[in-house]
Amino acid sequence: MKKVGVAILGLGVVGGGVYEILTEKKEYFKKTQGLDITVESVLEKNKARAQSLGVKSAVMADSIEEVISNPNVDIVVEVIGGTEPARTFVLKALMSGKTVVTSNKELFAKYWTELEEEAKKMNAGLFFEASCVGGVPIIRVLQDGMQANEIRSIKGIINGTTNYILTKMASENASYEDALKEAQKLGYAEFNPTADVEGFDATYKISILSSLAFNSKVCVENVYREGITGVAKEDIAYGKSMGYTLKLLGIGKKTENGIDVRVHPTFIRNGDPLASVSDSFNAVHLVGDSVGEIMLYGRGAGALPTGSAVVSDVIFAAKHNECYYAPFKNNEKGNKETKFVTDFTSMYYLRMAVKDAAGVLSKIAGQFSKGNISLKEVKQTAVGENSAEIVVITHPALESNMQKTLEKLNKLSEVYGVKGFIRIEE
Repeated sequence: MKKVGVAILGLGVVGGGVYEILTEKKEYFKKTQGLDITVESVLEKNKARAQSLGVKSAVMADSIEEVISNPNVDIVVEVIGGTEPARTFVLKALMSGKTVVTSNKELFAKYWTELEEEAKKMNAGLFFEASCVGGVPIIRVLQDGMQANEIRSIKGIINGTTNYILTKMASENASYEDALKEAQKLGYAEFNPTADVEGFDATYKISILSSLAFNSKVCVENVYREGITGVAKEDIAYGKSMGYTLKLLGIGKKTENGIDVRVHPTFIRNGDPLASVSDSFNAVHLVGDSVGEIMLYGRGAGALPTGSAVVSDVIFAAKHNECYYAPFKNNEKGNKETKFVTDFTSMYYLRMAVKDAAGVLSKIAGQFSKGNISLKEVKQTAVGENSAEIVVITHPALESNMQKTLEKLNKLSEVYGVKGFIRIEE
C-alpha cells in the first residue's frame, strides 16, 4: 500500500476540515483508494486551535523550512488564504520538489504563472480544485471531463456570501444592509466583506475557470467587475414582478469578437436553472459544442465541502505520477494573440425617478433611440403627486451605447435620477 505524507499550512475553517477528513477517513482511504495517508506536519501559529482539533505536538511545525525539510512530507496543502505568506510558503514547497494542493483562489489567480513555472522546474504537482466553487468539482470537469468539447460559455453563482444576501433580499424584502448583517451573524460574510460583496472573490474564480474553459490565460485584469453594494430591494421586487431573479454571476463567453468575461449583478429568467440556486449554494452552468448544457450544483464554501475538494486533489496527486499543468501559454499577462471583448453586449434593466407629466416618456424613449437601443418592455408607476418611476427592459445593446445613454438620461430635467441599473442574461 502506498504511503502518502501530507503537511497542512493553516488550520482555519478549511484547514480544519481537511485535517478532520484526512484523520477520520484514514481507514476508508486505505480500503477504497489503496492509500495510507498520514498528516505528517502542521504549520499553524494558533497552537490552541491545533490542539482543539486533536493535532499532536509531534507534528506541529514552527516554520515552513521545518515542513519542507521533513522527508515524510510528499504533499503540502496550503489553506492559509490571501497572498502572503501563502505565496512565499507555496514557492518554497515547490522549490523543494513537494507537490502542492491549494484552495487559495486569490493566490492562484494572481500568481498562477509564477507558481507553475516553479512547479515545472522541479517536476512537482500543483493542484487547485478547491480554489473555485468549494466542494463542487468544477476544475476536474473542465480538465478531465470536457475534452471533446469547445466550451461556448461558462456562467455561475460562484460566491455563497452574495448569493445568501440576494436570496434574503428577494425572499424577505430586506435591504442590502440588513441582509449583510444577517450574513455576518451567521458566518457567511466576513467582518470586512469587501472581497465578496464587491465581486473580487468571484473575479478570481471566473478568471481561473474561464482560462480552463477557453484554453487561454484570462488574467484578473481581463475581467469586468461590479459588486452588489448598489443593489436596492426595489429593483429586486420590480425584477420579480417582470419574471426575473437577481444573482451575482461570473460569466465567460467565447464569441466571434473574442473572450467576454464579467462579474456583475445579473437578472436571469425565473425558469433559468441558476434562478433556483438559493442561500449560500453555488452552481456553474456550462455549454459545450458537443455535450450541450451541463450544470454542477453544491456547497461553495465551508469546512467539509471545501475540505472535500482539497482531499480529492491529495488523492488524485498521490495516484498519478504525471504532473498536470495548464494546457495553454500560461504567461503572466496572458497570450497576446487572445482577443478580449471590451465592449460587450447585454440586455438591460433601468429604473428611473421622473417627473409625472405629459411627454416625459417620449423624451426618455428618444434618448434610447439616439443611443441605438431598442426598448423591449416599459412600466410606469405613479409614486407621488408629480413624480413617477419608469422601469424599462431593453433589447440587446452595446455597453458603450448604454453608458452614453445613461449620462444623457441623467441630464434630462424631467429625470430625477437613474436609481437602478442591472444587466440581463437570457
